[in-house]
Amino acid sequence: MFRRRGGNLEFFLVHPGGPFFARKDEGAWTIPKGEALPDEDLSVRARIEFTEEVGFEPIGDLVSLGWVRQKGGKTVYAWAFEGELPADFTIHSNTFELEWPPRSGKRQTFPEVDRGEWFPDALARQKINPAQVPLLDRLRSTISVSPGSQ
Repeated sequence: MFRRRGGNLEFFLVHPGGPFFARKDEGAWTIPKGEALPDEDLSVRARIEFTEEVGFEPIGDLVSLGWVRQKGGKTVYAWAFEGELPADFTIHSNTFELEWPPRSGKRQTFPEVDRGEWFPDALARQKINPAQVPLLDRLRSTISVSPGSQ
């Protein structure tokens, strides 16, 4: 999700939940995303994942941003939409279960996303997973925002 504020572009990014990302910040944030089933419509899956990870349903048309391959080999297909969250919005994410601490035999439940924030363009580029930076560039060129605006 993106928005325009005073001629500037801002991106809504999410921070992964769970113990592996608890103390990570720069380079750890991401677009809301998930795994698709074989032959599943990827834009439909993008809407579902955004809703599941953020707790807000995307409204309006999606803009295709293509795909990127992350360091671990995962291919991420991305779409964007222009939107705004309600003033009283609180992120609500689905959860996952993990053995934690490792080799303890104990299972704990964690949110897939522990928070979401709006970031101006320059800061979003520092916070987002480096492999996803091209998605920000593609969105900028698709919606014709000059690179000089923050």
